[in-house]
Amino acid sequence: MSRSDGYLCPSEHRMAAVVAPLRTIPEGVVEATMASLGPASTGTWLSSNRPLARTIGRPVMQFLGIEAAGGILLMAATVVALVWANSPWSGGYHDLWHTEVHLGIGDLRLEHDGHPLTLVQLVNDALMAVFFFVVGLEIKREMNDGHLRDRRAALLPAAAALGGMVVPALIFFAFNPSGDASAGWGIPMATDIAFAVGVLSLLGDRVSTSLKVFLLSLAIVDDIGAIIVIAVFYTSDLAGKWLVLAAATTLAVVVLTRFRVWYTPLYILLGSVLWYAMFRSGVHPTIAGVVMGLLAPAGALIRSGEVAPIDVGALDADGLRAAKFLMNESVSVAARLEHRLHPVTGFVIIPIFALANAGIEISRDSLGDALASGVTLGVTLGLVVGKVLGVGLFTIGAVRLGISALPSGATVRHILGVSAIAGIGFTVSLFVTGLAFDDPVMQDESKMGILVASALAAVVGVAILFGARSADSAGSADETAESRG
Repeated sequence: MSRSDGYLCPSEHRMAAVVAPLRTIPEGVVEATMASLGPASTGTWLSSNRPLARTIGRPVMQFLGIEAAGGILLMAATVVALVWANSPWSGGYHDLWHTEVHLGIGDLRLEHDGHPLTLVQLVNDALMAVFFFVVGLEIKREMNDGHLRDRRAALLPAAAALGGMVVPALIFFAFNPSGDASAGWGIPMATDIAFAVGVLSLLGDRVSTSLKVFLLSLAIVDDIGAIIVIAVFYTSDLAGKWLVLAAATTLAVVVLTRFRVWYTPLYILLGSVLWYAMFRSGVHPTIAGVVMGLLAPAGALIRSGEVAPIDVGALDADGLRAAKFLMNESVSVAARLEHRLHPVTGFVIIPIFALANAGIEISRDSLGDALASGVTLGVTLGLVVGKVLGVGLFTIGAVRLGISALPSGATVRHILGVSAIAGIGFTVSLFVTGLAFDDPVMQDESKMGILVASALAAVVGVAILFGARSADSAGSADETAESRG
């Protein structure tokens, strides 16, 4: 269902990507096509009454369709990692993720400082590039067709995201003003979209659509900030020749898209070359995913109304191929890729990332060290306190200055609740931890802070929003009370 503000939640975007091609077919053709398919008994295995389809298949699909599914899987993977890392089989956990993976073609080898990649490095450098590719697609969609397209509407989440990055970083610096620990200032800047949306969805109708749009737009701008921070501040020594290859590959992608060459395997090849060039250049290779996502064509090759009626009964193999092409190209490449990859990243890559990175050993000694650590305190207070202060004050300040208006029906309490939920950093915070610290002790202290802060942020945000009423409903209640008096 589309919304009045033009925003679609991720699950709705997936549905829209399926439905959009049908809108270009003249009225009556779809109904005739469906009628020609015969009775419902010819449906797929999933729609059948078979025991596995009924008891497992359909329930799993229903679960994957809910808005909070990604967050639930992410949380489950985190719990598994923590339990495994603190069990009698903890050695197996660490041995698994530090297994060396030998990959290469000829003289081209995937190595870090002359050593083969470990499994956790492969997850963080390669699989997370796909995640950041989807992030790039989401950013482009929001800037072309979403809430960030309207500059005035985008100013409020942009101001909120700026405050939510600057204040947490300053709080972290207050606890870690110098030394190796100061490199972690980027850790509390992040907001985890999957977790934040999952928590917000638990509140149901208590949270208005406009407030959800505000949080999601804030998180998208936050992602842009995180990408810039990773590219600029968490980059090692640069290798000039590989940067030249990366720039040339990017230029080739730009030229091909301008000439409307949309052959997907070619872009997979170019994206792989760009990833490898970034990997060897010193710039984190996940930036290649962002670049490819931002360059993906956002306009459909075939405009609405250009598809002729399809006579399903007369289709042969060539006609089916042509009809499939017309249907596909009435939806942009960026939208199709996001539709296909969003479940892969949300239900596979991010849970694997959490499983590989969230496993820290928790003991009385480690907890005591963490409580006395500036890294843990900086991350925890940066996410829990810094996000509330930064997002809240910058949002209210933007409204008071007349830059933008509060989301429809929102009050200051709503803004504070969303600000608290924005403190769920998790995925990107864990990712930046691996870039900021080489010391395993500092990494574990940071991860401890991230886990504690994300849990606290969720609890505080839900507590603030649970009993909140929208400004509209509060006004209606006051009017009712006055009429009764």
